[in-house]
Amino acid sequence: MVLVASWSFLTNHGRTLLCIARDPEVRLRDIATSLAISERRTYAIVTDLTDAGYILKRKEGRRNRYEIQTHLPLPEFTGRDQAIGVVLDLLSAPEERRRFARRAGD
Repeated sequence: MVLVASWSFLTNHGRTLLCIARDPEVRLRDIATSLAISERRTYAIVTDLTDAGYILKRKEGRRNRYEIQTHLPLPEFTGRDQAIGVVLDLLSAPEERRRFARRAGD
């Protein structure tokens, strides 16, 4: 019997940022469905990210448009600053770019 991992590599905050990076006009409902979390939890995560300055939220008609502040460092990196945009680009890149990045890192 194969055990399914009960943990994820990225936090829900990181996964939410990836959803927004892929679609800056994504709805909270769609993020919640994608991450299998409640809309209330998604709202709280987006609020956390907005309050921390990682995303800007702008109302456009009846929808929100998000802008990730890609120049900001990841909070858990110490010593060497790694901009969040670099990490999001790598994680949300098409498969071909990810393969190239893996080869370049060898």
